[in-house]
Amino acid sequence: MFFFVGLAVVFGAVFGGYILAGGKMAPIIKAAPFEFIIIGGSAIGASLVANSFPVFKAAMGGIGQCIKGPKWHQADYLALMLLIGKLQTVMKKEGVVALESHVENPDSSPIFGEFPKLAKDHSIVQMICDPLRLMVISQGNLDADALDDLMKKAIKVHHHEALLAPAALAGIAGGLPALGIVACVLGVVKTMGAIDQPPPVLGALIGAALVGTLMGVFLAYGMFEPFAGRLTQIINEDAQAFDVIREMIVANLKGYPQPLVIESARACIAHHSQPSFSEVFDGMRGS
Repeated sequence: MFFFVGLAVVFGAVFGGYILAGGKMAPIIKAAPFEFIIIGGSAIGASLVANSFPVFKAAMGGIGQCIKGPKWHQADYLALMLLIGKLQTVMKKEGVVALESHVENPDSSPIFGEFPKLAKDHSIVQMICDPLRLMVISQGNLDADALDDLMKKAIKVHHHEALLAPAALAGIAGGLPALGIVACVLGVVKTMGAIDQPPPVLGALIGAALVGTLMGVFLAYGMFEPFAGRLTQIINEDAQAFDVIREMIVANLKGYPQPLVIESARACIAHHSQPSFSEVFDGMRGS
């Protein structure tokens, strides 16, 4: 919602102000397609040179993610905590070996099956299953601090990879103004080739050339740089889910009482997305 409101304000302020000042949109509309081919095409090409294809694909997909917003919401964090709570209940009642079937085949696990949105996310499933698999292999004799360090490293690597997408968008934003100048210079070259034409024709050609600079700067600071900033915020917010997993698994391994395990996990979540303590506690008692 706010994404489209923001874009509307940007377009309205720039082009609305231009029209109110007496400017005509016809020269911009006429020149825009050709300028966009030069600027947009070279920006995409430069991004392909600067990034691997998976990163480039993630960057382009990140624009859609900016529209959708964060993937995880209050109900999802509640579901995540209940999922881990159910796995820990199995471990307490039946022993750590009973977790083996769940962590080795999460797709066929009835516990993971209760939470389809979480079960479809490979990163979430992996972050849950990998440390629990170590607990199964070690028969529960696992140092909690060592596991905490290991999970922190895994989260750091995942977060670093996720942030490559907004970095790619920021790189595009950084290059667009210069590419706009390139388009403008090409327009000037075209104008110089028609120097013998009357002033109205030359004026139209110069105006078309300047549209390149306009588009480069507008796309950079009105669109792609905000896209990169918003995508970074979304990635940072969604990363809270991994900290919730780490806190619940490590706190449980350290033998913390259930209320403290819950609070340790809830403390990792932004206030607007936090499930209440009673929701989590009652949900775990009912499992």
